[in-house]
Amino acid sequence: MLDPVLSAAEKPPILEMRGISKSFGAVKALSDVSFTVREGEIHALVGENGAGKSTLMKVLSGVYPHGSYEGSILFGGEERHFRDINDSEKLGIIIIHQELALIPLMSIAENIFLANAPSKFGVIDRDERYIRTKELLAKVGLTEAPETLITNLGVGKQQLVEIAKALSKDVRLLILDEPTASLNETDSAALLELLKEFRRRGITSIMISHKLNEITEVADRITVLRDGRTVGTLDCHEGAVDEDEIVRRMVDRDLESRYPARTPKIGEVIFEVENWSVNHPLHANRKIVKNVSMKVRAGEVVGISGLMGAGRTEFAMSVFGRAYGRDITGTVKIHGKEADTSNVHRAIKAGLAYVTEDRKQLGLILAEDIRKNVSLAHLGGVSSSGVIDDIREMKVAQEFRTRMRIRSHNVYQETGKLSGGNQQKVVLSKWLFTGPDILILDEPTRGIDVGAKYEIYSIINELANAGKAVVVISSEMPELIGTCDRIMVMHEGEFVGEVAGEEATQENIMRAIMRRKGR
Repeated sequence: MLDPVLSAAEKPPILEMRGISKSFGAVKALSDVSFTVREGEIHALVGENGAGKSTLMKVLSGVYPHGSYEGSILFGGEERHFRDINDSEKLGIIIIHQELALIPLMSIAENIFLANAPSKFGVIDRDERYIRTKELLAKVGLTEAPETLITNLGVGKQQLVEIAKALSKDVRLLILDEPTASLNETDSAALLELLKEFRRRGITSIMISHKLNEITEVADRITVLRDGRTVGTLDCHEGAVDEDEIVRRMVDRDLESRYPARTPKIGEVIFEVENWSVNHPLHANRKIVKNVSMKVRAGEVVGISGLMGAGRTEFAMSVFGRAYGRDITGTVKIHGKEADTSNVHRAIKAGLAYVTEDRKQLGLILAEDIRKNVSLAHLGGVSSSGVIDDIREMKVAQEFRTRMRIRSHNVYQETGKLSGGNQQKVVLSKWLFTGPDILILDEPTRGIDVGAKYEIYSIINELANAGKAVVVISSEMPELIGTCDRIMVMHEGEFVGEVAGEEATQENIMRAIMRRKGR
């Protein structure tokens, strides 16, 4: 609920963007966009992938410098010409991009204070840096030691480090691009409370998000972009904002249901994991997955829920070719026979596919085109005598482009230039081309809009209807409830409960977690 006492409705604008247009070659990303943010408010910016949200914020922050776009920017009542991001940061405009900008082999403290480390007599004051890092980490809910290397943190915790890094600067306008995309329900709620606290302290925030329930909870106003144009702005203080109204403005059509209907046709067990245990890859005595077992049937969609750090991704990666962990024990059976999944190649050959939660770093080669990404995991399918057949590779990519409804100019378009939803479809295409019997989808809709989510859910249904066994790992409980036949609940490396689809509620899932936490 919004606090009307703290409403920014009567405050003057801190930011005005007038008539902003931006093109990339022949493609017009923004067309005459106007956007006003009042001082001390949380202003949400929503739209489908490719609507222009991130481009608009990159114009504002100087990533796209003055002169590379049309229109004007006023900040604090004065027109500004930002040459780069340093210019905007000097005025207190801090942007946290969806693509994390951390250095993996440096510590949390070193990353947070990379460009503004506290010093004495020109020498970095390590004690002061340590103390300030601890304070910042506490504000975002992290308990890790400041000297912890970024490479040892999961994606969700890295996102929180990015937010702590932004807080280390004298921020007046905080721009968050999908800040909760990597977080589970509990950590997302904590972050939203943090944004409300920022509002009470007079910090203005712009929040880009596809999670409409979070938007309607914290936003004072919501601006909708569609196809690079401003559709309108909704004032949340004038009454409750209907999520369906936001969706209609975003996609210019009604979505009858957020989750497409499916009548399950569940067959025999085709995927079994028995007594699976995994130790941490760096800390040999730390057990991450603890003697877990699960079964998935043909035509069944099974969800795995749990809080951050529960071990869901670690479990999936260790099963898929032992891509995570050490001292792994247990067995994998496919179609009733023990399968060799001792490395990624053998796991693929056995019929497993794993769609990673981090598509940009681990799922795709962003600098390569769609064609090469689609064939990447199964080059033998487009080769003759060990030589790639360019024509066959092109035809395969075109078939998946049509089948998966990938929006692109052609199969030769650079994958990094696609929207998040279309990138996710390319990742799915890559793994479907391997012909798997079992697909493990880790956060399959992270960072994509409601329209693209619906298409991904439809693809999951198609896979299940084709007799595949599908495992969905998601931090969004409504997503699991809306798509899965069964939900297994994981906590501290163990399965602590199982909920049938028709009985699944967020309360039942959390109850299973809390029962184990209370022991």
